[in-house]
Amino acid sequence: MARDTGAWVGITALRCCCSCCPCFSGVWGSGSSSPCHCSGSAENIKGTMIGDNENPGRTRANIDETIQSEKLCLDQEHSPGKAVQQDYCMPDVVTVRIQTDSDSFQDVVVKIERPTYQKPFLGGFKNRITGVEFHNAGSQTIPKKLPDKGILVFHRETQTVFEKNKQQQTTNTTSTQMTKTGLYVSNKTDKLITPGKYITAEEYHKRRLEAVIVLQRDFRRWHATNIVQKLGEEKRLRLEWEAQEEIRRKKEKEEKLRREHKRRLNPKTKGDFELLYHALELWRREETEQINRTLTGAERKAALCGLLEQEAQLIASIGRHKLNADEENRQKAILHFLNKCAQPKRWKAYDGKITEMDTQFTLRARELLEIYCSISMSDIPQDERIDVLLTLKRTVKEHECKLTQEIMELIDREIDLMSREVKECNLEGLRKRICTLFLQFIKIPKFNPEVAKILKVPPDPLKLYKNVNCCQTCKNYLPSTAFPVAANTHTTGRCRLCCKLDNEARHRETFLKCKLILENLRKSEADYQDDAKIVFLLQHQDLQYLIEKIWGSQSALSACSDLYDLVMVRWDKQHEWSPWNTILLTEHEADAHLKLCDLQKAYEAAFIHRIRHKHIWAKNYFAQIQAMASFLQRSENQTNANEFLIATPFRTGAKT
Repeated sequence: MARDTGAWVGITALRCCCSCCPCFSGVWGSGSSSPCHCSGSAENIKGTMIGDNENPGRTRANIDETIQSEKLCLDQEHSPGKAVQQDYCMPDVVTVRIQTDSDSFQDVVVKIERPTYQKPFLGGFKNRITGVEFHNAGSQTIPKKLPDKGILVFHRETQTVFEKNKQQQTTNTTSTQMTKTGLYVSNKTDKLITPGKYITAEEYHKRRLEAVIVLQRDFRRWHATNIVQKLGEEKRLRLEWEAQEEIRRKKEKEEKLRREHKRRLNPKTKGDFELLYHALELWRREETEQINRTLTGAERKAALCGLLEQEAQLIASIGRHKLNADEENRQKAILHFLNKCAQPKRWKAYDGKITEMDTQFTLRARELLEIYCSISMSDIPQDERIDVLLTLKRTVKEHECKLTQEIMELIDREIDLMSREVKECNLEGLRKRICTLFLQFIKIPKFNPEVAKILKVPPDPLKLYKNVNCCQTCKNYLPSTAFPVAANTHTTGRCRLCCKLDNEARHRETFLKCKLILENLRKSEADYQDDAKIVFLLQHQDLQYLIEKIWGSQSALSACSDLYDLVMVRWDKQHEWSPWNTILLTEHEADAHLKLCDLQKAYEAAFIHRIRHKHIWAKNYFAQIQAMASFLQRSENQTNANEFLIATPFRTGAKT
């Protein structure tokens, strides 16, 4: 081996178990211990430190062993007295010449084993002088696997100690002393014991039986007292609950009457005016019957004429209320329409949170909404009114058309009139005209793109030709949604407006209660989630016939005739609702009916026969409707199949 500028410090012979250890970057002194972090010292298996005056021959390395060496040099010029480590790249195979005798040498080929994996960092230290880092290392011997003997062996870690206690009677030695010659024993403390009456086994058991009977009697009395007290408490609570329910029902009924009275005094909706016309018709019939029963001849005619004049006055009063309500409802509808255009986009995320986003179109719609609300306000100062009008003028000035020019002319006219101190009452017509024209401006999709999704009239005229029908009364072409279609209707007939006018002029019927019953019925059927369809085909006219003609407008159990308290539920809750699978009951009776499991045991045969008779009546009526025929046939097939399964027993174990 060639010697470098420095001097060899030492060679350490190690076993191959440490060949993967990065211990080549160390600073050793002459004769000092190795900082190898595999084992903590340089003296590993068959490894010792070679001195300065010794040769490697004393290591007696075999051919199959691995020799690691550390080469350091001493550069006295740059670092006098200090060891400087040189960069060295270890080759895969090195040849080591070992002196075997005084004049003979042997070359040993040493294979360098490199680690095949990245060893984990276990800490270490750094030499502050040379900057060399020393890392700790560790090794683990793989445990030897025991040979499989083919015998299933169980091992128990712990052993439970079973202890048992047993009582034993120990002997106790006693003695007695009696008077005898030479011994006196005092008898002052002695007691004379006389035997009592002898009790036989039969008498003993009889006495025990009497004692047991006394105990049972007292216990049963105590238990019965508790049961009676519990029943009394339950009865008291039941009576209190019934009293509270009665009070609640009375309050609800009073609230309904008060609300209905308020609706008649201040009608706002179509249902409110239906109630008014219905009440007017009932009053007219009562007065007519009274006149026909008490008066005759000319007096009867005069009374009927006076009644007709009163009816005309009441109709005119209802008409005035209707005009006011229409104006108020129109303003509410306009604001609802504009608010719907200005609403941000909403969607629900996977976690249930609602996300909102404003687009440029919604922001534009919101700006127009604010301007419309500002110009619709009354009783505002003149300066604020002028600012609002100028804002409106800048907004519509962005688009040049005939409508915007007319709006700007009206704005200039109002500003001019206000500068001349014209009264507010004289400007109302001009301001309403500005609001109307600006509303038309808002409803144009070119100026407000968001409104195109909400307009009932599509911007494309070709779409108007679809689903358009002609009313036979008013001769207007209207969409199909403007026609009431009953279940037994084959043609469109009259529109809703003509039907409403005819009802107000002649029949004056109210469908409010039937509509409430139908709405509650549809909600209850939707809760079953069994794909019920028949209930959604019926209209309130069909349900009115079912309630009034078939069920007599009263409960099947209690004969309650208040339609506000009546509901329609399934007769057999296992099948979907239909006119031939229903019953009219009150709310409390309906709750109890739906909890029944066997109708045959819960109701008497006469009651069940009466209900089935009403179901047959409903089948005969609704069988004339083409839409109901398929459902009726399917229901009959299902009923026949169920009856066959119940009536026909299955043979088991019989040979044919």
